[in-house]
Amino acid sequence: MGFQILLLSLSLFLIVPRLSHSSSLHLPGWLGEKDGSVLKMKTDPRSAFDPTRVTQLSWHPRAFLYKGFLSDEECDHLIELSKGKLEKSMVADNDSGKSIMSTVRTSSGMFISKGQDETVAAIESRIAAWTFLPRENGESIQILHYEHGQKYEPHFDYFHDKSNQELGGHRIATVLMYLSNVEMGGETIFPNAETRETQVKDDTWSDCAKKGHAVKANKGDALLFFSLHPDATTDPDSLHGSCPVIEGEKWSATKWIHVRSFDDVKRRTGSGECVDEDELCSQWADAGECQKNPLYMVGSPKSPGFCRKSCKVCSS
Repeated sequence: MGFQILLLSLSLFLIVPRLSHSSSLHLPGWLGEKDGSVLKMKTDPRSAFDPTRVTQLSWHPRAFLYKGFLSDEECDHLIELSKGKLEKSMVADNDSGKSIMSTVRTSSGMFISKGQDETVAAIESRIAAWTFLPRENGESIQILHYEHGQKYEPHFDYFHDKSNQELGGHRIATVLMYLSNVEMGGETIFPNAETRETQVKDDTWSDCAKKGHAVKANKGDALLFFSLHPDATTDPDSLHGSCPVIEGEKWSATKWIHVRSFDDVKRRTGSGECVDEDELCSQWADAGECQKNPLYMVGSPKSPGFCRKSCKVCSS
């Protein structure tokens, strides 16, 4: 019941863009002051979130677009953090839950640690302010790179296997941030969206984008969509994919958010037990990721990494 109430609150909160600029919001934990239409959190002014930049795209699935969510500098910074650390993207096997290679997903990517630096921490706080979901429920941000012809076939972000559902529960929401412009192709598509037949498209859209409601990859914009209904059941309308890149290249950053704390998973597995939290840890370690990407692989004193066993950093 508590989770259903939270989801109902989220639905109401996301109607904020419909309010006039003169409307005032009084939310617990906020300063309550407004600079124009920008609400400010107590922690960091860079976490400010402007509801007037948010547009409702669809209610089935619930999807919203935030224009200019990231600055150009933030986009470039996230890309720079991933340079030289990208690996072939994986998918979760529906039966075992293990990460496997698949022709369904042909991009490359890597994860950056939570709060890795001040810029990353500010972005994560801004995501929490927008989604009204706790920071600790989110996974680490994944940076993705799509080159010519690369894509991600339509899929769901909620899980089909019990193994992944035990790690913080289903993914309730996804925030997809576009870090670059794409000359042609690379759109995010929702084949089952209620607006798939009514969205107007011209020749600037790819043929793939015309098969559903589509969102163009524009640098700095962010797309928020929910994979669960307000009653916590999975939403098949949230089926989505990334169209093939036709001209240029596509950089994006994904934040998956769970129904429960994802940090608790790391604390449980990282509290003295020497473990790897991904099937590919040994492969990544052999490729030198323990040295190239230590914050994610090894971790810090405050946040254990995901591959401590393969990086041989566990205390005896």
